Amino acid sequence: MELTEAQYERIKDGLPVQRGNIRLSNLQVLNAGLYVAEQGCK
Repeated sequence: MELTEAQYERIKDGLPVQRGNIRLSNLQVLNAGLYVAEQGCK
């Protein structure tokens, strides 16, 4: 499962504001978390 840009736009107001030196967007972090939740990690 992966969030699309359109799906992310609908929920981004409920996420914390990014500050500081940003390497990953909130969308990338959410997609990584969803991947781990779906696939699991050993």
